[in-house]
Amino acid sequence: MEEGPYKYIRDGNGKVIRVIRIGTRKSQLARIQTDSVADKLKELYPDIQLEIMPLVCFQIGEKSLFTKELENALERNEVDLVVHSLKDLPTTLPPGFTIGAVLKRENPHDAVVLHPKNVGKTLDTLPENSVIGTSSLRRAAQVKKRFPHLIFKDIRGNLNTRLKKLDEKDDFAAIILAAAGLKRMGWENRISQVLGPEDCMYAVGQGALAVEVRARDTDILEMVSLLHDPDTVLRCIAERAFLKQLEGGCSVPVAVYTQVKDSQLYLTGAVYSLDGSDSLKDTMQTSIAASDKVNPEEVDDRVQRVGVTARKVSGEAQDRAERLGIDLANLLLSKGAKDILTVARQLNDAS
Repeated sequence: MEEGPYKYIRDGNGKVIRVIRIGTRKSQLARIQTDSVADKLKELYPDIQLEIMPLVCFQIGEKSLFTKELENALERNEVDLVVHSLKDLPTTLPPGFTIGAVLKRENPHDAVVLHPKNVGKTLDTLPENSVIGTSSLRRAAQVKKRFPHLIFKDIRGNLNTRLKKLDEKDDFAAIILAAAGLKRMGWENRISQVLGPEDCMYAVGQGALAVEVRARDTDILEMVSLLHDPDTVLRCIAERAFLKQLEGGCSVPVAVYTQVKDSQLYLTGAVYSLDGSDSLKDTMQTSIAASDKVNPEEVDDRVQRVGVTARKVSGEAQDRAERLGIDLANLLLSKGAKDILTVARQLNDAS
């Protein structure tokens, strides 16, 4: 039965239970990611009723359209929460929405998948002028710089489509994909090489799943907040603040690398020209140790930081993580990052 914007059912004893509806895209990876979040919610709240609703999302070139379709369903109260890859979500969300949970991060690095005829090789040992497929400006810029003997070409489509294009044709010697997606699909055996930060730093939020909800739904927000992984939250807040301060996005090559070690959060960030020949890179750190001086009753856990509402995570640590991202972006901007990004954006728009 429907009551207002929500859906309810009666259990065998006649008790009314609210159904939590989870929106997802129809792709295989999206379903796997959504099912993993649903399973965690079921473990935490065995009595809740979950309903997974695959939504028809049309893509005309941009990932952001997928996100928009899912947010429209959220706005129309057709679903109560939506599962995304965090790297697909902009650093500023539309009014009324928030990221209510950021789950423990899978391996955020990029991985090389070789054409079957090249098994056993690495990017270093592939022949001169081998063609590498990637849809990411960030990957292409870094790997061009690191492996100048290779040629890079665009490859589009979901993971299944890209692997099919690699295996069934001779157009590409290898493709580069996110290791996290390959692992979630059960295709780890296809990974020939994982690219470390010295070869290719990753995208902001890569490897982490995000649960987007309506900001006014305090009960849903409270429910999903138990899914937060504190270290992942702080790393991703720093990364997102860095990208937001740079005014970067998908159309420019921006890369990050974060670590939490001994109560310190380390953030390395970089910007690149499209061909990788021009770049700026630096590292900063901040303490994320909780202070004894903070009175938990004075902390407003409804505050959004770069679109994330992280209840159950120290607000002081979140503030420091956000400040770290802003400070590192400002450092790179003071060294000329804006010029590099402006030229990259113009060249990309013109291509």
